[in-house]
Amino acid sequence: MVALAVLLLVDRGLIALDDPIARHWPGFRTEASVRQLLTHTAGLPFFPVPRDAAAWSDWDLLCADLAAAAPEWPPGTVAAEHALTYGHLTGELVRRVDGRSPERFVAEEIARPWRLDLGFGTTEPHRCADLEFDGPDRAAELLGAPGSVHARAVSNPHGARDLAVLNSDLWRRAVIPAVNLHATADALAPLLFGLLAGGVLDGRRPAQRGARDRPRVRALLRPGPVPRPGQPPGDSACSWNRTGPGGMGGLGGNAAWARPGDRPHHRVRHPPDRRLRPGRGHRRGYFLGTTSHLTPGPADSVPSRNGKHHGKGGGS
Repeated sequence: MVALAVLLLVDRGLIALDDPIARHWPGFRTEASVRQLLTHTAGLPFFPVPRDAAAWSDWDLLCADLAAAAPEWPPGTVAAEHALTYGHLTGELVRRVDGRSPERFVAEEIARPWRLDLGFGTTEPHRCADLEFDGPDRAAELLGAPGSVHARAVSNPHGARDLAVLNSDLWRRAVIPAVNLHATADALAPLLFGLLAGGVLDGRRPAQRGARDRPRVRALLRPGPVPRPGQPPGDSACSWNRTGPGGMGGLGGNAAWARPGDRPHHRVRHPPDRRLRPGRGHRRGYFLGTTSHLTPGPADSVPSRNGKHHGKGGGS
């Protein structure tokens, strides 16, 4: 979601994909471009300073850690998911360019114009379903091989695999754009449909036409595939599917995806106890919700496009 915010700034001519991040973020040490940041090739897949879960509520602290960090490898040479750092890197870039915090930008420039019940730093944590793992070993499985790039990427700050943290008000109220978007399935379906339609939904377009550097997937792909950590140079296993389904996955086993050429539709099915478990009670259909659903909002919540309130879906 915050990547879309960056692309809106690109679309409006306020930033270019090949700009050095440091041009907009003074003091940012890594010589990476906006394009490399968006494609997970900036070389900053880990938060460099060990932090406990309380750090998730301190945006400035974590961004300062990233600004001072040295890249793990030269930017543009290795593709490695910036699993937790991505949202702070892109979100702070949005803040530096636009002046608004990433959660405010998403709320005012994406959610509100398209009437989507989604956002970061929820003020209604009671609407979020508790996340449950489907087995006692799930947290360890999510970590992967100890010491691996993935394990390091998801382990610091603490909490991204700890249910006590994930289900806490601290996590739900924090702004962690890489992983804690809370949304309804009824919001994600039109969101992806609007993106497939060129950024227009019900006649509303957050992006401006005629900007100097339009956000197109092919623009992000222009440099070509780059190897993952440990992958031989020239191996193209790290690539993008240009024509098939695309979307996002969630920790709870749910996902949202879109396939070009299909009509937007979704079916939503909740488990009886309204808790989400990987492999059970998934939101099924063309578009799916993500990891933790939101219950129907109050009368003043964001209305759906048909005037009713969203009551299903949501996640991080």
